[in-house]
Amino acid sequence: MRLSIVMPVLNEAPHIADILQSLQALRKNGAEVIVADGGSTDATAALAAPLADRVLAAARGRAAQMNAGARAAGGDVLLFLHADTRLPANAAALIEQALRQRAWGRFDVEIEGRSRWLPVIAMTMNLRSRASGICTGDQALFVTRAAFDAAGGFPAQPLMEDIELSKRLKRIGKPACLRARARTSGRRWDRHGAWRTILLMWRLRFDYWRGVPASRLVARYYPDA
Repeated sequence: MRLSIVMPVLNEAPHIADILQSLQALRKNGAEVIVADGGSTDATAALAAPLADRVLAAARGRAAQMNAGARAAGGDVLLFLHADTRLPANAAALIEQALRQRAWGRFDVEIEGRSRWLPVIAMTMNLRSRASGICTGDQALFVTRAAFDAAGGFPAQPLMEDIELSKRLKRIGKPACLRARARTSGRRWDRHGAWRTILLMWRLRFDYWRGVPASRLVARYYPDA
């Protein structure tokens, strides 16, 4: 298995070196790290360059950036990792084992932050994902190159791209839902408030489920954009 880790970034200079440093052991064992920058106006790209195999410029938008990274990747397994998420220490071995039986999967998530509700939020996310087979970007989705290509990659939409790709991949097979935890930042919950963020995400998911286009939902998710 050759693992390619694709990380979409935008203005992550305060954190990018630290998160990429956590991937260096995987690089030493043969994993490829590709950073897909969506037009950062800070030093993200320069800071990432010494710690990644490739830093490429991509059209802004997480889906577009991850698709660009996937096209540049040389691995037969793709792992899509947010810039505020850390993998479990034995991630590569767990992925290789999972893909012996499945074509794609994700990790459980643990959310780090100030709110005492974050463990409950993470537990709910993991249970919902396990029941529905739908993965979120925070759960570090991994997929064989063949399955990713068969699903057509991420859809060209500005939000809910992880949900839509999960739906496509479910037609190929069920995901491997690993109980090992990826640790992700709760900065959005801390910044906007835990319950306010929960309600917003529920409303966005419900509206998307009932057919509201992602292009209309994105302004509510990124109100300061």
